[in-house]
Amino acid sequence: MNLHPDAIRKVVIVGGGTSGWMTATALIEMLAGRVDVTLIESDEIGIVGVGEATIPPIRRFNAGMGIDEDEFLRATQGTFKLGIEFKDWTRIGHAYHHAFGSVGGRDLGMVQFYNYWLKLRTLGEVGPLDDYTFNAIAARQNKFMRSAKIENSPLANITHAFHFDASLYSQFLRKRAEAKGVRRIEGKIVDVQLRAEDGFIESVQLQNGPRIEGELFVDCSGFRGLLIERALHTGYVDWSHWLPANRALAVPCESVAPLTPYTRSTAHHVGWQWRIPLQHRIGNGLVYCSDYISDDEASALLLSKLDGKALADPRPIRFVTGMRRKFWQRNCVAIGLASGFLEPLESTSIHFIQTSISKLLAYFPDRRFNPVDIDAYNRQTQFEFERSRDFIILHYLATERTEPFWQDRRRIDVPDTLQQKIDLFRSAGRIIREQEELFTESSWLQVFAGQNVLPEQYHPIVDVMPLDDIRKMARSVAGVLDRSAQAMPAHASYIEKHCKAI
Repeated sequence: MNLHPDAIRKVVIVGGGTSGWMTATALIEMLAGRVDVTLIESDEIGIVGVGEATIPPIRRFNAGMGIDEDEFLRATQGTFKLGIEFKDWTRIGHAYHHAFGSVGGRDLGMVQFYNYWLKLRTLGEVGPLDDYTFNAIAARQNKFMRSAKIENSPLANITHAFHFDASLYSQFLRKRAEAKGVRRIEGKIVDVQLRAEDGFIESVQLQNGPRIEGELFVDCSGFRGLLIERALHTGYVDWSHWLPANRALAVPCESVAPLTPYTRSTAHHVGWQWRIPLQHRIGNGLVYCSDYISDDEASALLLSKLDGKALADPRPIRFVTGMRRKFWQRNCVAIGLASGFLEPLESTSIHFIQTSISKLLAYFPDRRFNPVDIDAYNRQTQFEFERSRDFIILHYLATERTEPFWQDRRRIDVPDTLQQKIDLFRSAGRIIREQEELFTESSWLQVFAGQNVLPEQYHPIVDVMPLDDIRKMARSVAGVLDRSAQAMPAHASYIEKHCKAI
């Protein structure tokens, strides 16, 4: 193969886990024969493992890597995910879904379906938005199937993601990556050598081992940021004044029926609890702020809220919500937790890994490391982090809960970008998605409506349609969606038939 004289030939990935092995798999798959990929990880250093729940774009990553969906689910004890149920967030006893896919039926002209729903809601003639959201209806019935070739049916466009064991996913990817030529080195890095002339990383030194040289380094070392922070001193933007949760406890428990096709997030007086159903267990965790509850009290709270018998002691995780000042610094790109952290309320952790990898491939450098490319990468990644941050903050703002933790969340100085979103929606139900930000209009709508943030008025074009026609349309949409969901198999049955773990 003829390569440009400045072409990158040696890539070194520091750290394994989900971020390291996703990166290694993608680089060896997309750049096969062009680069040597070496991954360094230590069995002594634990993996955080946050991120067993995903969002739909993970399917694109797996497909791009040539991964068969059923094979992947069997290997990772995986299940399907239609969205997230938010329980007790608006108020205790209330629940709503942030479901994947569209809301309602087809749009009518320039006006989206939900505007008609808003008009009927002002008249007290409709139920919650969940009743008009196909994935939410299917989730409530514990139904699942992949999209079917049925014309003009909701069953033709089922949007799904997965729950899976992140450690098993890493093992699955490792096997594939090593078979393609990725070299794994077991060892602990004790020193990082920088080039005197420009401060670029030249090599890493292993404890009682060799010095590993590279041209491009990818930091997948987790919160430590071994390269991006400890060696390059890039800096960190702290968002704890907006999102003060700084600790989590994770614990698996025994499975219970039914096998739900959705993640559940339950708000508590000091934070929130995740519930992620896998084939062999349920993953649980509590995200909280240590200013409001002790670690022992948090552990007791989590253990008291499990559906089944705990299978281990709660594992503590400490973090500071925020992002690196630069995600790509010199010849080092931080991916995964090394790049920043948002609490996993909307299952963004693995998605950020995926998009970072996509952008790295899009801007893959040569040994000149053009600053224009690096700046573009950093600018786009920062935008993604900040807009996802805004979406998570919204969940905390839009609540009627009265405990001190929740009252304090409503007193924060809201980021301007989020306030603009809220003001625009409150005005007349308008939601604008900017620059391909991660969360769609449908996502923002469901959280707004689910947590009772409603506009002062519906779109004026709605009044062009006669009220009786709007009523008929709403009844028709709800009926079609419900009947379609009833026709789906049970989630557990579908897994048993297609991708049951051996």
